[in-house]
Amino acid sequence: MIVTDANGDARWIERALFHAARGAGRTSPNPMVGAVIVSSESVVVGEGYHTRAGEAHAEIAALEAAGSRARGATMYCTLEPCAHQGRTGPCASRIVDAGIVRVVASVVDPNPVVHGRGFEYLRAHGVQVDVGAGASGAIALNQPFFTLMHEGRPFVILKAATSADGYMAERRDRRTYLTSAPANRHVHRSRAEVDALGVGIGTLLADDPELTARGVYRERPLVRVIFDRQLRTPPDARVLSTLDAGPVIIITSAAEPARADARRALEARGAEVLTATDGTFRSALELLGRRQIASLILEGGASLQSVAWDEGLVDFVSLYVSPMLLGPMAEAAQGRATGDASDDVRFLPNHSFSSAALLERRVEALGPDVLIEGYVHRPH
Repeated sequence: MIVTDANGDARWIERALFHAARGAGRTSPNPMVGAVIVSSESVVVGEGYHTRAGEAHAEIAALEAAGSRARGATMYCTLEPCAHQGRTGPCASRIVDAGIVRVVASVVDPNPVVHGRGFEYLRAHGVQVDVGAGASGAIALNQPFFTLMHEGRPFVILKAATSADGYMAERRDRRTYLTSAPANRHVHRSRAEVDALGVGIGTLLADDPELTARGVYRERPLVRVIFDRQLRTPPDARVLSTLDAGPVIIITSAAEPARADARRALEARGAEVLTATDGTFRSALELLGRRQIASLILEGGASLQSVAWDEGLVDFVSLYVSPMLLGPMAEAAQGRATGDASDDVRFLPNHSFSSAALLERRVEALGPDVLIEGYVHRPH
């Protein structure tokens, strides 16, 4: 007889989610998955997680840890076990062969090659399957994977540093250093966990950034994306000298042969130049989705971020707020002329953005700065 204990299920799924999170920054384009095997006496006999794409799935790692003790046990896993042959073998058949009698899974795998087939296989072979425990946690943990599967584009994290009065720079053409060392370290830790980092051509021309993750360990190459409609990226841009850190993709809508010379010069420097099907930001993101890029930090500039916001393609916001003042209020505080900072360097100008409206909002002090972050819409 199989005993179902909802309270116990929640406990073991939380443990599986803990293990799943250990794969952060290493599993993409695969999801982060954890698995725990519990005997009929409520003893953990095996557990594991998906360490990186191409290696054993969490279920297999847990089964190998459990060995013969898996027979008659329950497996808790944060995602539906696969039933197809990919880079690794199917998990569902290994679960059956090991003698697992019950599988508790958080969510159905949205990947079309899996989607329900793993559960069907398990049930057809006499395994009890219960779905839903820890679903919200599993979805939030793998929001980039779910976004890629459902929408064919990366999960977009809009990242910005602003003054206390909402400005991103003193002027459009002037690089302004706003955040402290603790905030900058946090930025680079975030870069270490995503697939790609993106900027607009305005930011590239103004700042000439390297767009690398510095001072942190990153296991995989970091894709750098430049959104450049007219292909104005200089062949001597600093980012093109950092190809050892990862590929550089330039997305343009410039028609051939108008910018053929510019394209050839950039490709000669090692950039991959892609042409979007139309002028929308979504079409650019879909190009990245086809390359299995599941997460993108969009760092600037203000115009590009506004376009992404207008098209409803921002999923998450990370806002680093400095105590510095740059706008009209800075006149008395800093002795500058009123209006030095214009609206085109404000964060999301012409939008009624309020950080208070972010979902699952989190606030953290980083030295003198404050990080405010949260979802634009519920994870799904």
